[in-house]
Amino acid sequence: MKVIEKYKNEIENATKEGRKIIACMCNNEVKSLNYEANEIDKIELLDTSSKDGHRIYIRGILYIMAKALNEVYPEALLSVNYQLSSAMFCKIDNMEITDEMIAKVKARMQEIIDQNLEIRKVVMTKEEAEEFYSNEKTLRGIVQIDNTQKEGVSLYYCEDYFNYFFGVMPVTTAYTDVFDVIKYGDGFLVRYPSAEKPNELTNYKSNKKLLSTLEEYEDIHRVLQIDTLYKLNKEIKEGRTSNVILLSEALHEKKMANIADDIAKRKNVKMVLIAGPSSSGKTTFAKRLGVELRLNGLKPVTISVDNYFVERVDNPKDENGDYDFECLEAIDLELFNNHIKTLLDGGTIDVPTFDFKVGTKRYNGEKMHLADDEILVIEGIHCLNDKLTSSIPMEQKYKIYISDLTVLNIDYCNRISTTDTRLVRRMVRDNQFRGYSAKDTIATWDNVNKGEEKNIFPFQEEADSIFNTSLIYELGVLRNEAIPLLEKITKDEKEYAEAQRLIEILRYFEPISKDIVPSHSLLKEFLGGGDFKG
Repeated sequence: MKVIEKYKNEIENATKEGRKIIACMCNNEVKSLNYEANEIDKIELLDTSSKDGHRIYIRGILYIMAKALNEVYPEALLSVNYQLSSAMFCKIDNMEITDEMIAKVKARMQEIIDQNLEIRKVVMTKEEAEEFYSNEKTLRGIVQIDNTQKEGVSLYYCEDYFNYFFGVMPVTTAYTDVFDVIKYGDGFLVRYPSAEKPNELTNYKSNKKLLSTLEEYEDIHRVLQIDTLYKLNKEIKEGRTSNVILLSEALHEKKMANIADDIAKRKNVKMVLIAGPSSSGKTTFAKRLGVELRLNGLKPVTISVDNYFVERVDNPKDENGDYDFECLEAIDLELFNNHIKTLLDGGTIDVPTFDFKVGTKRYNGEKMHLADDEILVIEGIHCLNDKLTSSIPMEQKYKIYISDLTVLNIDYCNRISTTDTRLVRRMVRDNQFRGYSAKDTIATWDNVNKGEEKNIFPFQEEADSIFNTSLIYELGVLRNEAIPLLEKITKDEKEYAEAQRLIEILRYFEPISKDIVPSHSLLKEFLGGGDFKG
């Protein structure tokens, strides 16, 4: 019996409670509500506030948008580009986007949702798919044919419209009824609820600096003719891997040099503040930026925010009664600001070292003084929040936000999540240098993300510069390290579904040997053996 039939009462009760059941977890695998469940199957219903349920909601509304656009403007060449807050930024490559166009697409989307149309999955063999694509003359989902790890090719159909979307889809169009479409820059946003508030659209916060950085990298990759996974794999298979790596690394080098030049031009800047989410490559970036600053006659001096925690007895606690080491109030702001101000005014400080075992600051005789040609470089999760350095004049601060902002898509409707790329980086690094399994990393990832949502992402638009640490070739390298780690997670472990999802994504990438990654590459922070250790 299908899950949607077997659990009809539970689904109806959830609806009355304001929860929308959109899929299920069956034996630690994400399945459609149309899945034929056995009596022995362990079923957990997923609503749209869950991580997997939220992903399915986004997938569903994007599918409906693509169908509506295809019906209203069949000649339009759509690309789903990046996530900005609770919205997906999309473009039409061959048409100017107008308010009239947006209104027509939005209206058609609403009609499709109101009609409660079935979305069904059709699976073909590779041989059947070859014939299908030969007859249809379409690129939708064709990327699956070259994936040697996939036995078949799947497409989602709604009426006579079909498209490929990676992952489970809602069973009908009625599930994604909260949405909006708005014109934004030279594209448009498909807005949807957050997982925290799954039944409403929150106020949209503009991400113009972030979007500008993403578009800059996307434009460069289009010039290089490597804007999709298919094109990247083609370069690798045809023996041009080294060229791809050199171009990617040269882009990093150029951007770092530009940031250092900008800092040097601002004569009043005395401190550089760097923040970014987990596994962005902050350690290597800070050291490589330091080299570029030296070329501009500035000597970087680092000071660790981690040595300025409040005494353990004064550390705030979270809602569970545990110490919250990530909140701003966990930092001794008064002492930190006094020390920074003293250094910038030409004075000398006694540098504390925080003893994490005991939970107190210790002074071991280390002193610090800032010379005229030296500049402070500080890295930490709160560095973009001006409350961290509230006593320091704005003109003396230069703030940098860094993140692995992936601009490479599987195809034009299936983007590769920035969060997924960072998770793969962290998984490989944690296993190599910290002895953690992939299961351990996945188990803690949600809490890591919650801390980022609270302490980092709200301040990213405050940065003077945004540096994209992504490398277009990196998942081709990381796949070789990550897949064996993920394959150790068994079906009886709750992290299995996430592991399988990541494995499927990584298997789309042609493998690249880590031995040809340059020793100065930021990617070495996760692989080891680089020039900028620790």
